[in-house]
Amino acid sequence: MKISTKGRYGLTIMMELAAKFGEGPTSLKSIAEKNQLSEHYLEQLIAPLRNAGLVKSVRGAYGGYILSKEASEITAGDIIRVLEGPISPVDFTEEDDPAKRDLWLRIRDSIAEVLDSTTLENLVNFEEHGAKENYMFYI
Repeated sequence: MKISTKGRYGLTIMMELAAKFGEGPTSLKSIAEKNQLSEHYLEQLIAPLRNAGLVKSVRGAYGGYILSKEASEITAGDIIRVLEGPISPVDFTEEDDPAKRDLWLRIRDSIAEVLDSTTLENLVNFEEHGAKENYMFYI
């Protein structure tokens, strides 16, 4: 399964909104500028996220978008499913070979498990494991 720019940019929008949660609405223009993305494209992505109840729009001069619930309650799986559709590496319903069908099901379930266990809060607060430490040498 390859996640398209719809899913990747949608996740970017949601992470930006999660990072600013509680600070008021964030404009798509500011998200587009910060991440060097097309504001027009982000406008196309925000509509299904709003229709799915993941974000709310705020009108007015200082309007924009806010998350509809806490970042800890929204998963990457919620966002990807809204923008990409069902998570499946292949159409395994047409698979005749039981061994391959089982493989595709396990791959699908593993991908879903990772996406569904990763919240926006996890993504916003991510710290790279095994990051190189800064050592101080004394002579």
